[in-house]
Parts: sequence; C-alpha cells; structure tokens
Amino acid sequence: MSENDLISLYDVPISDKEAILIGRIIALWGALESEVFAQTLTTFDVQEHNELPKEMNNLSFVKVLGLWKARVAEVQEGERAVVLMKQFDRITRLHDSRNALIHGMWNWSMAEPERISTTRVSKKEVITMHFPAGSLEDFHNVLGEINAKIRYPGGVEDFARERANEGFFISRRMLCMLTNSPAADDWLPPRVVPKGKHT
Repeated sequence: MSENDLISLYDVPISDKEAILIGRIIALWGALESEVFAQTLTTFDVQEHNELPKEMNNLSFVKVLGLWKARVAEVQEGERAVVLMKQFDRITRLHDSRNALIHGMWNWSMAEPERISTTRVSKKEVITMHFPAGSLEDFHNVLGEINAKIRYPGGVEDFARERANEGFFISRRMLCMLTNSPAADDWLPPRVVPKGKHT
C-alpha cells in the first residue's frame, strides 16, 4: 500500500456542500472581524499602535466587538444605530457557532446521518454543537447579510455612495473571467438566497 492509498483511507465526515459552506462561513467571519476592527480603529486618534487600548491587540474578537458597539454602533443616529445594534446582537448570538466550526472535531450519528456535530473542549468543558440539515446554509446567509449591513447600514444608498467615491470597480471574479485567468473556473454559479430565509 502506497502513502497516497493510506491518505485516502480517511475522509472528514462532511459532504462536499457542507465543506463549501464551512469554508465560506470561515471567510465571511474573517471579513466580519476585519471590518469590525477597521471601523473601531478609525474611532481612535492615535499616532502609534501602543497608544491603543489593550482590547485592540486583536487577540480577542469579543473585546474588539465590545469597543465597536460602544464607539461605532451606539454613536450612530436614528435607523443607522438600530441596524448596527441589531448586527451586534446577531454577531454575539452566532459567536458560539463560529467557535464550534473553527475549533470543533466533526462527527455524525448513524441515527441521524443528515445532521453533523462538532465537539471541542473549552475551559475543561466538553462542548458539542449540532448542525441539522440546512443550518450551515442559514448561518452562511445570515453572515453575508451581517457583513453587508455593518458596511452599509444605510442600505443601497450607502453602497452607491461608496462606489461613486471609489470610481471604477471590478470584482475578482469578473477580472479572472475577462483575463482568462486559471482561477476563472474556481467559481460556482451565483447562489440565489430565498427571500425571507435568512432574516
């Protein structure tokens, strides 16, 4: 038996669709953390990084998120504040699910093969979280919406204003297609989110 044959004997017990969704959830969460950090950073008038509070060392997203709530979301006016505070609540509720995806060991049950679970140890406690069929897609869609709303709490008007200020824009997908890049085939057809599914 060759080394390649040995490697093929084990496969993570998640489907291809689940694997894609988990990867996209991780990417969306990373984008979320980055945007929360960047927005919070702009609220400080400092010249050197050592002038920032210790919460901004970026070792704990929860601490940065708390600063974002106080320095970004809560200082907005009217509907913008309402939108951002709602996103804060949603992010807080999803944080345990994110930790389960990132730090957990995947498993499944013969009794419910459509459901996957993760188990991890945190502070000497064994934590198991279950993901029934469809829940990863819901998680993905909610994260996409949160990412959009923390960037554009004023909706389409904010998006249009940003694009107008930036001038010409082309997506990575479109650039790869136009230049016949080898990466052009890496994209699946655009996904359509059913209306009301992710609210």
